[in-house]
Amino acid sequence: MKEPKRKGAKSIKDIPEEILALLNRGEIETANLVEWLAINQRALIRHLLKQCNREIYLKPILQGLDLVKKPSILKIHEALGRELLQQVTLHRDQELWEILSKHPCDAVRCWVPFSLGQDASLSLEECFDKIQVFASDPHFGVREMAWLGLRKIIARALDPSLAILTPWTQHPNPNIRRFASEATRPRGVWCPHLQALKERPEMGLPILAPLRSDPSRYVQDSVGNWLNDASKSQPEFVLQLCKHWEKQSSTPQTQYILHKALRTLHKKGA
Repeated sequence: MKEPKRKGAKSIKDIPEEILALLNRGEIETANLVEWLAINQRALIRHLLKQCNREIYLKPILQGLDLVKKPSILKIHEALGRELLQQVTLHRDQELWEILSKHPCDAVRCWVPFSLGQDASLSLEECFDKIQVFASDPHFGVREMAWLGLRKIIARALDPSLAILTPWTQHPNPNIRRFASEATRPRGVWCPHLQALKERPEMGLPILAPLRSDPSRYVQDSVGNWLNDASKSQPEFVLQLCKHWEKQSSTPQTQYILHKALRTLHKKGA
């Protein structure tokens, strides 16, 4: 009989000590964002490397973490991705990628996208190809780190990234379709803004248009948030697009997207 899914604590201080210990050893999945934020990443990498008989990697990785200024959770992940990539490259240890990528703990799998996003040996196409397994991960945390791990690459190579991601909008997996939208949001959450899309959101239409009536609420939320981002810098574009979509598509899915897209403008009385 399958065990019921844990709900997780509502605040870090409410996480039971035994649960936090398991999380810091990578022995269980996180149940929510609170647990994910509570993990001691140093303790987790230390336990993982010991478990994998790769303790020789620990000192340089921790030294790399020590250099992080104002260590937010994303900066820590970016540093772990960079330092792990350096050790894998130095020791030609491709086996470690397999261990990390398929680890039963979501918090461990979260490191790999940040390694991919900093791997200069990969072409843009190879990078996006390798990220798909994380973009479609069953755990919400890994899916978020997938697009965040590539955000800087997307910012540097926006046009080719949009071209690569456009076919993803036709993918049968809604997590892949959602990645195409979420990774290209003009503003996004916890990430650098994409200035070109803030100024010219029409660049994103090849991705947005195929998703305007997507059956997945997960995808609908992302598309609505994408347009809400755009409305903060290009309100007229969003207003006109929403009017156009409303005429073209009267589905409940489109109506839901339009409601989310226009929420900021409605608050302003637009």
